[in-house]
Amino acid sequence: MTTKVLDVDGYTDVPDGKIAFIVTYLEMLRAPEKPIAAPRDDIALERWAAPDLDDYRALFRQVGEDWIWFGRLVYDDATLSDMLGEPTRENYLPLRNGKPIGTLELDFANPEEPEVAYFGLVPEAIGGGAGRWLMAQAVEMAWARPQTKRLWLHTCTGDSPQALKFYMSCGYRPYKRAVEIADDPRLLGLHGKERAPHIPVIG
Repeated sequence: MTTKVLDVDGYTDVPDGKIAFIVTYLEMLRAPEKPIAAPRDDIALERWAAPDLDDYRALFRQVGEDWIWFGRLVYDDATLSDMLGEPTRENYLPLRNGKPIGTLELDFANPEEPEVAYFGLVPEAIGGGAGRWLMAQAVEMAWARPQTKRLWLHTCTGDSPQALKFYMSCGYRPYKRAVEIADDPRLLGLHGKERAPHIPVIG
């Protein structure tokens, strides 16, 4: 089998059935001097200690289907259950009128460098500052731990075009890029082929 190597000074073909993203990693090296969002009384944050797998997948799809999020949809029940049950992983639900409007996952596997592993809102909750409020909760929880020296996350060209600017406005600084190539989740049946029209289906 021939192995293709990424040409870092030119073009590299992506095989049919695959998708490619440019991933940007961002970090926050100190706690913000002032809160990045004002308090709100219309949204509550609730720890989701033991997510039901069907409920988790449904919310994951609702938040991420326009951007063809697939990271958790490729796992079988046992693998996903084990991952969500890791003691260093914390899931939270932002609730409005008792209904989830997004998802927040913090990973403290490295206690000095926690990661915002997943973050997003359902489409109808986007706008009006709910996302900034949710990020403020993540930042506050991470930096409330004395071990924290760096908080980080990543986004990609498959995500909302506003995501990178949003994270930077919250105090994160880009520090690294990577290329991610994966099976197109629409061809795997994980999302409809009409999703993410900014990334054409090829294959």
